[in-house]
Amino acid sequence: MFFTSDPKLTGPEFIGDDNLHLTSPLEAKEKVISYKKRGYDFIKTYYAERAKGGVGLIISGGIAPNVQGWTGPFSARMSTKKHARNHKVITDAVHKEGGKICMQILHAGRYGYHPLAVAPSAIKSPISPFKPFKLKQSGIKRTIRDFVNSAKLAKLADYDGVEIMGSEGYLINQFIVERTNTRTDNYGGSYENRMRLPIALVKQIREAVGTEFIIIYRLSMLDLVEKGSTWQEVVALGKKIEKAGATIINTGIGWHEARIPTIATSVPRAAFTWVTKKMKEELSIPLVTSNRINMPETAEKILAEGHADLISMARPFLADSEWVNKAEANRSDEINTCIGCNQACLDHVFQQKVASCLVNPRACHETELNYLPTKIKKRIAVVGAGPAGLAASTIAAQRGHDVTLFDSDKETGGQFNMAKQIPGKEEFYETIRYFNKQIELHQVTVKLNMRVTSEDLKIGNFDEVILATGIKPRTLKIEGIDHPKVLDYIDVLKFRKPVGKRVAVIGAGGIGFDVSEYLTHEGDSTSLNIDAWLKEWGIDKTMSARSGIEGVTAEAHPSPREIFMFKRSKGKFGGNLGKTTGWIHRSTLKKKKVQFINSVQYTKIDDIGLHYIQNDEKKVLEVDNIIICAGQLPLKELLEPLEAEGVKVHVVGGADVATELDAKLAINQACRLAATI
Repeated sequence: MFFTSDPKLTGPEFIGDDNLHLTSPLEAKEKVISYKKRGYDFIKTYYAERAKGGVGLIISGGIAPNVQGWTGPFSARMSTKKHARNHKVITDAVHKEGGKICMQILHAGRYGYHPLAVAPSAIKSPISPFKPFKLKQSGIKRTIRDFVNSAKLAKLADYDGVEIMGSEGYLINQFIVERTNTRTDNYGGSYENRMRLPIALVKQIREAVGTEFIIIYRLSMLDLVEKGSTWQEVVALGKKIEKAGATIINTGIGWHEARIPTIATSVPRAAFTWVTKKMKEELSIPLVTSNRINMPETAEKILAEGHADLISMARPFLADSEWVNKAEANRSDEINTCIGCNQACLDHVFQQKVASCLVNPRACHETELNYLPTKIKKRIAVVGAGPAGLAASTIAAQRGHDVTLFDSDKETGGQFNMAKQIPGKEEFYETIRYFNKQIELHQVTVKLNMRVTSEDLKIGNFDEVILATGIKPRTLKIEGIDHPKVLDYIDVLKFRKPVGKRVAVIGAGGIGFDVSEYLTHEGDSTSLNIDAWLKEWGIDKTMSARSGIEGVTAEAHPSPREIFMFKRSKGKFGGNLGKTTGWIHRSTLKKKKVQFINSVQYTKIDDIGLHYIQNDEKKVLEVDNIIICAGQLPLKELLEPLEAEGVKVHVVGGADVATELDAKLAINQACRLAATI
């Protein structure tokens, strides 16, 4: 079993990946300088910790071979000996822990978020405002030289090899397909001409670095965009790349502009390994498979069934640096599992923040956030066993404190117990399982079915109390809000009260979308069935369709209900959803024929249904139920009485900030508090 880790989104030289959106070159430069002031310390620490955790081979984030290849202004580049010397601290740290590391060479092409972007043809990308310059023949030859130079410098920096990024819609991929290559010279037209660039790159890099240096080629095996490659073309390129001198071929799935999810929570585990298996029949060098592989049992099954020779994972190593060691020791129940949410990794990149992990805020913050043994053991009460309470209690106990965790519910998990019921969010079960195991390992005393009072906590003689009591749904001031037709999201998701066939959902934030997805599904979630999910998104598993999608009709299961989603304001529904996943939720609801109604004023609710005003016109919608998903308020009724008693109290999670159900903020707050008590 051999694992690769590809933490693309971290570090001073790794901040520019996946369409980095910046407002100005000056802002970008200042941001890079601020990262570099921190030095390479935090990135070397991040990688070294993963190497120590058992990872066989690390593949770095994308590094441009030249300025034109930047993902964003002043982002990662390997062009000079100075760059190589700077990277030496990273490779030394990995090698010291017994690991290996390859540097990914990534030329963004038309995905570059800067005015110097180049491409095979001057065709603007839908995800960048900059129209690229068409590369001349001389520019192509210079680009090849720059790739070769970058590989040689990576070797000088003591990397064990390089990965050439030939997928995801970046420059090399852009040369390969007619979608982005309309050239008429010897780099355009026929497929033989269009694959000339990647073959030259691999061949010349091999000649430059010798036979022992690893060359991984990331091959786009399934483009998932119109006018992408046919399967026959992908196979032909794979064979040419093997012959040119590649050591390993990695699997790339989908372009960044594809309107099909490939790594989000709702994508089934190992949803695309069948593609790699199909390619294994064509090639003799080792093949890597990737995408939504987050637990050892899944990885072992892939290898046992011959789908691949190697397993590549990125975000699971953000979630748990000890993933491999735990897997090897048959301790998979102790793994902090990646839930594929993208909220603290990819979404952070779009906000020019350091990538991290919702379930593990230490990720990429290893030099500043550590859970050191406490010097003074304290008795700590944590009230609330949701994400914030679970994180606070287990980390405080891990550090050596005597911790008691209280909750009025019959089980731990809090809001995650509702989230895990949403189709496509089944991974939340894993987070609850992980925390329950940590409770056991660190001997947290758990008292469930107990609505603890301030008097209980005073009698308990606790040194400090952490309130992680969460939220309560906001009550709207609408005439008839107490009508039997009205439910809130807790009634639906926690208490599972019956819901009729015509439903109005008030609120278009994350909760409104979750409730709507829950109500529009019937039967098993497609996230648990690869074939059903592929049909739902219109992907041809036989690979007879060009790019895996052309001419294929998506087959979404019809909704058992008519859903009408309302919001007061104008604009896009789900505007505050994750930057990399919001479009998936909107697309899913559109497939279920959910109707979106904005710019409304609610006037009353009665036996008929919901009365409202839109564009000065009075309207009424006949519905069986109205479900309120219009925000929440902090629930911290214990705060004042505890403070009045002189008890030292901390407030975290929804009890502190309740604008949305924000597990990322809740867990991060709790971890940082527990690290300092």
